Amino acid sequence: MQSWMGKPYYSLDAFLHEQFQEKVYKAALDAGFTCPNRDGTAGERGCIFCSAGGSGDFAGDRRLPVSLQLEQQIRRIRSRRPVKKFIAYFQAFTNTYGPAEKLEALYREALSCPEVAALSIATRPDCLPPPVVGLLARLNREKPIWVELGLQTIHEKTAAYLRRGYPLSCFEEAVKNLRAAGLDIIVHVILGLPGETGEQMLDTIRFLNRLPIRGIKLQLLHVLAGTDLAEDYEKGYFRVLAREEYIELLIRCLEELRPDIVIHRLTGDGPKKLLIAPQWSSAKRSVLNTLHHEMALRRTWQGRLYQTN
Repeated sequence: MQSWMGKPYYSLDAFLHEQFQEKVYKAALDAGFTCPNRDGTAGERGCIFCSAGGSGDFAGDRRLPVSLQLEQQIRRIRSRRPVKKFIAYFQAFTNTYGPAEKLEALYREALSCPEVAALSIATRPDCLPPPVVGLLARLNREKPIWVELGLQTIHEKTAAYLRRGYPLSCFEEAVKNLRAAGLDIIVHVILGLPGETGEQMLDTIRFLNRLPIRGIKLQLLHVLAGTDLAEDYEKGYFRVLAREEYIELLIRCLEELRPDIVIHRLTGDGPKKLLIAPQWSSAKRSVLNTLHHEMALRRTWQGRLYQTN
């Protein structure tokens, strides 16, 4: 039975120990960006699940400079753990949506912090023009730069419901261009999207297995107050997964996932004051413990059922 630092999947902890030989934590930032899905370029209401904070509800205060946000986040994390190195995580909204000159100033502000070992930049595949990819490639020669892309699903019908705002072909082109520039890619996938079967969710995993991605974030669909998704949920248009269903689905995804893909996330929630459903998702440690226990009972691991064809 294969394991990575005692876990049945290639955990982010294992990857970071390989890369940096020590524990590294993310410091989440809000650099004041917006999104083409909100400013009228691709849409005005954003993705149906996205909170008012642009999926950066745990990030720093956008009114503060990046350097000060980093300082505060580092101080907060160090108050609980003896950490030396950090990943500056540009999390809220679309963090490559702007002119390359502005982006470079923000990224270099973070990179100048001596404790920052890498940048992780959350964005959309339709916001990666050649000058921006070129900038990221140059910075990647100084410190590692990761690019996080919110795919969520490969199924266009679901993507239209989510108001994702770009076709799958755009995602494929972005992955090709980023890898050609030597950049590592992390893909976000949501499990339990309305109308999708378990087999359709596995189709998304199989599709990603064929692409040169470095990491993945798997998370369940959760419903946050103030979103259009919450309105549909309260009208009874769909239901969220039960904890047992989610664990079963996670195991199936991990078994088929390529074993060299790093697992950056296996669950997800939102701020307790905003979380409508599922309430069980707020107990993340318990969910992960149950997953580990169940995978041990089944004697299974990431990639056990992976097929190259």
